[in-house]
Amino acid sequence: MKSSLPSFELLEKTHAFPCPYLFKIIGKAEQGFLARVIAVMREELSIEVDLPYRVREAVGGRHLAVTLEPMVQSAQQVLDIYRRLGTLDDLVMMF
Repeated sequence: MKSSLPSFELLEKTHAFPCPYLFKIIGKAEQGFLARVIAVMREELSIEVDLPYRVREAVGGRHLAVTLEPMVQSAQQVLDIYRRLGTLDDLVMMF
């Protein structure tokens, strides 16, 4: 998957950390993709409970779009989350 994620500098310029940050992750609707996205977020944010999230299933049910807006502490934390999400099997796109 080719990625055009924001740079550290852009994140610092456009956000006042700590702040909520919107993540959208799209992947194949199989093999526990949603659960793996949630697990990455919990681990990277060091939290014990699941975050609120929204899921939309694509027409035909082949893909899921997961939207989360956790409180992040820094631009580096945002980039760390993106890097971890980028390693997930069945990932199609994230922004």
